[in-house]
Amino acid sequence: MDQGNAKKPNPGFTNQTRSDAISVAVPSLARANGLLMWVCGLFLSVGLTACSSVNTIHPPIMADEPLPIGTPESVGLDAARLDNVSNQLAAMQSHQLHSMLVLRSGRLVFEEYYNGYSRDNPHDLRSATKSITSLLTGAALDQGVIASVESPIMDFLAKSYPNVDNKDDIQTRHLLTMSSGLDCDDFNWRSKGQEDRLYRTQDWVASFLALPPVHAPGEVARYCTAGVIALGEVIAQASGRDFSDFADDALFGPMGINNYRWARFDNDEKVDTGGHLLLTPQGMAKLGLLVLQEGQWEGRQLISRDWIQESIQPQTQVRETPYGYLWWIDTLSYGEKRVKVIWASGNGGQLIFIVPEYDLVAVFTAGFYNSDKTAVLFDIFYRSILPSVIELQSHLREMSSREG
Repeated sequence: MDQGNAKKPNPGFTNQTRSDAISVAVPSLARANGLLMWVCGLFLSVGLTACSSVNTIHPPIMADEPLPIGTPESVGLDAARLDNVSNQLAAMQSHQLHSMLVLRSGRLVFEEYYNGYSRDNPHDLRSATKSITSLLTGAALDQGVIASVESPIMDFLAKSYPNVDNKDDIQTRHLLTMSSGLDCDDFNWRSKGQEDRLYRTQDWVASFLALPPVHAPGEVARYCTAGVIALGEVIAQASGRDFSDFADDALFGPMGINNYRWARFDNDEKVDTGGHLLLTPQGMAKLGLLVLQEGQWEGRQLISRDWIQESIQPQTQVRETPYGYLWWIDTLSYGEKRVKVIWASGNGGQLIFIVPEYDLVAVFTAGFYNSDKTAVLFDIFYRSILPSVIELQSHLREMSSREG
């Protein structure tokens, strides 16, 4: 296959054949859990003009160190089920999928690229960037540059923003859980901190800090990109370093992630830690593996185990979905079987799925910007990728035989 294990791209996904490609003998996703309903609501509720629907193929920046390669059979996955998705995609007329990767037991066992994209093209992650900022917050805590998640953000930002009022009670934890209490809601066009308004200003951190409070910090969670951007500046100020340099030393460099670029604002003085990181699908997969391996990479503890465990536990709810420290969390239902899934999500279908129980990571990049068609990717994951795990198949057969 081209691109390592990647097969030659062949576009296509019609409604009829999509249904055939992903049908398996499991309950309807909409009936089984809220994950599909979450993604439909997420993209139907807001059409962010700042997140344009242009599919740009970015040229390589540097070469990443490759992931170990395996076969589905060698790690206990049903290759036929994965190949069925691949074959159906190849038969379609058009689709907006850009990549699909599956890893188990630390090995890349399925890798395909579509619509002109390749392994070497870094992709705009949109809001999936936020989950990477969570990892780097853990690194800052591990290094002691931030004392704890209870540390007030103005301890780090007051020097650069001395004229800020009424923000002393906002803690680092509140930015990690979208609960600053400020008038910042990306799903509310009337919100003063809605991200389209933010992007029209020069210094996005200053714009966030100027927002009026509407709730006490920690009281209500509202999806707020501006708060995550402010979190990045907290880390930069606390460490005394440009955020990109901190990220490279703490995370990307040790993991062999070189083919990336952060977006910047305020005349390139600051890093956009709430979105638009360019990263390859293999880079995304590595970060999923890091979470799966509780912060360890090739024998080195890059992020503390305690931070990983805390960050992927429900801390609040955002849009009626359990939310950790900038990670989405849900439990998928296969009959009586419940499977915990953690994921990072960006507009258009930039997804990192992590399934600790089955040592599984799945990655998608796509161009379904501002569209409920992103639900196709959740459906593929639920109906084809996760059920390719042999242990889950055995459980479903046992459940079926008991019911029969």
